[in-house]
Amino acid sequence: MTVLTILETALYADDLAAAESFYGGLLGLPVLGRVEGRHVFFRAAGGILLLFNPAATAIGGSNPALPVPTHGAQGPGHLCFAASRDEIARWRAVFTAAGIAIEAEFEWPGGARSLYIRDPAGNSIEFAEPRLWD
Repeated sequence: MTVLTILETALYADDLAAAESFYGGLLGLPVLGRVEGRHVFFRAAGGILLLFNPAATAIGGSNPALPVPTHGAQGPGHLCFAASRDEIARWRAVFTAAGIAIEAEFEWPGGARSLYIRDPAGNSIEFAEPRLWD
């Protein structure tokens, strides 16, 4: 058996409305579902981005047919979206126009470019050329 790919990635945000505005509005990710005060889920190309309220996921679910264990993280997380060099430049312009600070932007020793920002919850969001891991 071989692990094929990452299906889901989870980040945590106290303010789900701000997270939805950022990921769904600014980044344009389609919303797949939401439960008020608990989570909002997005489609991100071939995977799913799960945004949870950390206080709600620490309690666990109430549906015995879906016994998902409690889970969560404390503090900011990290997520990297794949983007071409040209797309990174366009994202920089989008973030600048939206008043979002570029935390870092540089070229890795192998030549791949990365751009880092923070989402409304303080999570580190990176846009990088996929060759970063070649």
